[in-house]
Amino acid sequence: MTFSLTPLFSGSSGNAILISSGLTRILIDAGVSGKRIEEALRSVDEDIRDIKGILLTHEHTDHIAGAGILSRKHSIPVFATAETFAAGGEKLGSIQSRHMRIISKTGFYIDDLLIEPFDIPHDAVDPVGFCVSCGVRKIAVATDLGYFPKAIEHKLHACDLVVLEANHDTKLLNTGRYPYALKERIKSRRGHLSNDDAADATLRLACAGVTSVLLGHLSRENNSEQLAFRTVTDKLLSKGITPGHGFNLGLAFRDRVTGVFDIK
Repeated sequence: MTFSLTPLFSGSSGNAILISSGLTRILIDAGVSGKRIEEALRSVDEDIRDIKGILLTHEHTDHIAGAGILSRKHSIPVFATAETFAAGGEKLGSIQSRHMRIISKTGFYIDDLLIEPFDIPHDAVDPVGFCVSCGVRKIAVATDLGYFPKAIEHKLHACDLVVLEANHDTKLLNTGRYPYALKERIKSRRGHLSNDDAADATLRLACAGVTSVLLGHLSRENNSEQLAFRTVTDKLLSKGITPGHGFNLGLAFRDRVTGVFDIK
């Protein structure tokens, strides 16, 4: 059975992740233009017309910018909580009622994929992450986290692959050009995970048996791929875990397709 995750875009400037069972294809978020998402899908031999649903984590522009246009153009259902639909109204534009799928925090199926939304701590009206299962395999998208609570950790224990936020380097954020209020928002418990936070969370997941983590949602202004990867790697090495030896650590790129990650 084929089961894969393909980060198309992952960063503060836009997010979209393709999940495929081979039979069913969904997008988690569509935070760049519809055109760019279509082009990204074509680059990995996928067709937007095969997407069975767009699942929205929350209403911020970097997660929903292209969702409305893709739904209207290709008759794709959009799945979100009622609060997210209401808050994202102007950004989403008009979506036909038959394509609006209001979800709760209970599991549901899209064909052969089991979708399990879970609450996340972020400054949106009703933000969620998603676990997606195909048979016994499970993957999760857990970004836009102000902190990494035990409840989320336990949700992710059974996952084979987790896309986890590593948004910013604390020193770069503190010394950067962002206004003080924005810096405080990012660092808050309803903001974003730092590289150090991501390192701690990755260690907890690795110790719980998760075998692969992709670091995503990196800030263009306040982080770099090298910094994020090195911070998390150093934490793992300090605890006797060597990436590439029983545990896989990778990065989801900001502005280009990262690649296809098969779950076996």
